[in-house]
Amino acid sequence: MRVSIKLYEIMRSCKDYGLKDQMQRAAVSIPSNIAEGFERQTNKEFIQFLYIAKGSCGELRTQLSLAKEFKYITDEDSTELISKTRQLSSMISNFIKTRKQIQSAPTFPPSAFRLPHNHE
Repeated sequence: MRVSIKLYEIMRSCKDYGLKDQMQRAAVSIPSNIAEGFERQTNKEFIQFLYIAKGSCGELRTQLSLAKEFKYITDEDSTELISKTRQLSSMISNFIKTRKQIQSAPTFPPSAFRLPHNHE
């Protein structure tokens, strides 16, 4: 969410409304898709939404590079936000790996956890 807030702050005065809108949508999409995926019923759905959030990180990095080239944002702001989106992508990737491990973990029937009865 901090990336979204920072982006809104630095793009406040940008008059390129098309790029500004796309960047803001991508930035908001990252935490929104994580939250939406978390609320879904299955781990598989959650993973799919994590992939979408990760894709939005890549989309935003591209748009930040464009905004820098067009001189809409400073090199410093661009570098900071690109770095943060790379960190987010890495974190999301690790989260996806963890969720996939949970998904592929063997399941045991409830009877597997019962202790044998002692007939003494």
